[in-house]
Amino acid sequence: MAVLHGSKYICHSYRLKSKASKNIRPFTTSILRLNDAGRSSIAPKPIIDIKHIRQNPGLYSQNCIDRNYAAQSQSSFEILDLFQRRQNLSQQTRTLREKSNAIQQTFSNKDPKAEESNTQITKDKQSLLQEAREIKAELQKLTNEEDTLSARIDQLAFHLPNLSSDKTPIGPEPEVVTFINPPSPSSPTPEGPPRRSHTEIGAELDLLDFTSAGVTSGWGWYYLINDAALLEQALIQYALSVASERGWTVVSPPSIVYAHIASACGFQPRDQNGEQQIYSLHQPSSSAPSTGQQSKPELSLSGTAEIALAGMKAGQTLNAADLPLRYIGISRCYRAEAGARGLDTKGLYRVHEFSKVELFAWTLPDRLPDDNPLPIATSSSSPSFRTSSSLQHQQQQQQQQQIFNEMLDIQTHILRSLGLHCRVLEMPASDLGASATRKRDIEACFPSRRETRNQGWGEVTSTSMCSDYQTRRLATRLRGTGGSGKLEFPFTVNGTAMAVPRVLAALLENGWDEDRRVVVIPEVLRPWMGGREVVCKKI
Repeated sequence: MAVLHGSKYICHSYRLKSKASKNIRPFTTSILRLNDAGRSSIAPKPIIDIKHIRQNPGLYSQNCIDRNYAAQSQSSFEILDLFQRRQNLSQQTRTLREKSNAIQQTFSNKDPKAEESNTQITKDKQSLLQEAREIKAELQKLTNEEDTLSARIDQLAFHLPNLSSDKTPIGPEPEVVTFINPPSPSSPTPEGPPRRSHTEIGAELDLLDFTSAGVTSGWGWYYLINDAALLEQALIQYALSVASERGWTVVSPPSIVYAHIASACGFQPRDQNGEQQIYSLHQPSSSAPSTGQQSKPELSLSGTAEIALAGMKAGQTLNAADLPLRYIGISRCYRAEAGARGLDTKGLYRVHEFSKVELFAWTLPDRLPDDNPLPIATSSSSPSFRTSSSLQHQQQQQQQQQIFNEMLDIQTHILRSLGLHCRVLEMPASDLGASATRKRDIEACFPSRRETRNQGWGEVTSTSMCSDYQTRRLATRLRGTGGSGKLEFPFTVNGTAMAVPRVLAALLENGWDEDRRVVVIPEVLRPWMGGREVVCKKI
């Protein structure tokens, strides 16, 4: 297992494998084709730590295997090979430049008058000029080869996933951390008998319309009607109120982003199974620029407000004193792959478009630059003590974890107050997205889904630490740490405050009163529902 720990990178299960395990799904090569045509001129230039990849190729290879990135498992070794080839080319280039400089020096030292009267000198000059031309051509060829190798190195490094935290389990199964709202004997549980699904409840109470949406937009879309539409807004407002009361800055971000911003955040056009994930917006041919001009940057529909929020600081330099920066954004989100049709994706659980409230933060990095170590004074006769700089470093190490915990606290508070029975999971490496070094999910109980492969549990929130994966690719820098003046990269953390369709589905199923044929509205949502206690069929 590859991990990021303090200022050191560790691999607890360093295993070089010639072939990926049969359980590891092949990763589509389409991801490697991303940006092959060249990065947009307005895209931030990634600043990836390629030196660390070269020094630890086995670590990155094993990390890819652990995370089901089989196609990238040899990328680190290829980077090392390409770097060595580039070094050889650089040596050849230096040798040729030295010869070129020597020829120039020869000409500068010759006597023009002596040259005019000496045929041999003239012949020597022609020979040197020919050699200079050949050297120039060879230098151009070698320079082009170096540029090609550098571009390939950058491309391979860009698509490597983040290193996993030492708290991230290896294997296919998550670890159950704790539960929220332990169920009472009368509460629906995954172990209990199946209950009515939210699609049945929504149809009976005239809250959901999937049929009309199928005609209008296709499978994976829906209409929220009557109190379902009001509940959507109530859930959004409640989530925003919880976070804003804790000092989070509320943002309404765009839902259309540049494709290079989404890619820098770790969102690729296709997932590990080759299934489409992102909607790209078609540029009409009539709007294409004339020949010789660069085409317009590709646009995508954002799958989460995380992308637009991360992009707010792209190409900027933050001040350490201002961190952490904590934002909460509400947006419409678009996912191209809505999953195979079946009980576990039925209704609102997996859809193409939905409203989501997202938490996003920039924090101090967990480590200082290697060339600026923080001293810890010790004595053989007394216990170790930390200097003020060391205490500052300790505080830095804690900030990403503190924000991670704060996001989990917000999620737990919201779900507990909604009365949903949930479990908190530490997610395995195989379930982490490209940017995450660690991730915790919270799953709610969906009584109607008891017979699915997850036995009634369904994800409603996710929280991820991303270290400097996104900020390096977005060129977001940081100044003011360690006192050296050297720029660093802040860390990012993101989490779901409210994924409306899934939480709405869970509320309908868990709040359903079979005797009264109504859905009980959680008390915390009633201020946005006109004070009403139940949702019933309109007469």
